[in-house]
Amino acid sequence: MVEQETLLEALQQGGVIAYPTEAVFGLGCDPDNEKAVKSLLEIKKRPIEKGLILIAENYSQLLPYIDDKAIPMDRRTQIVSSWPGHVTWILPSHPTTPGWLTGNRPTIACRVTAHPVVREICQHFGKPIVSTSANLSGEPEIKDPVELERIFQPLVSHIVKGPLGSAQQPSQIFDALTGKKYR
Repeated sequence: MVEQETLLEALQQGGVIAYPTEAVFGLGCDPDNEKAVKSLLEIKKRPIEKGLILIAENYSQLLPYIDDKAIPMDRRTQIVSSWPGHVTWILPSHPTTPGWLTGNRPTIACRVTAHPVVREICQHFGKPIVSTSANLSGEPEIKDPVELERIFQPLVSHIVKGPLGSAQQPSQIFDALTGKKYR
């Protein structure tokens, strides 16, 4: 990754980044940095109560944030077989997972991405990042890199260049315990 040093520095210093995902551009930050998460929420004008998605390179990166033992084996098979991919699962959160990620719920939304740029970000960062669509709350998701730069260049620490994936819509979201589809 050409911009790896700058990108990692931005994440480590609590910055918010913009990057391509499977379907739309995303905004992200270090999930363990409360100030960074609150900055991201402020940029989006998104209420903390909605909770956020973690996006990871692999399942093991999610383990510090989820209650792995609370996921039934039949659901675990379904979840793991859908990844890497364009599917987000609402999983039981680990008791130590901060409320600024979960919206103070006992669950957290997670995805193991198939997008090569995001996988590389998570690999080099060594953990998942927060992932939410790059748009102001209530506005359409951004798919055009020029529009992304126009709106978010002054608001984020770093914009990762790269193409969007081939998905036409943001990820599907399912409940890991019930299988219910939310989106």
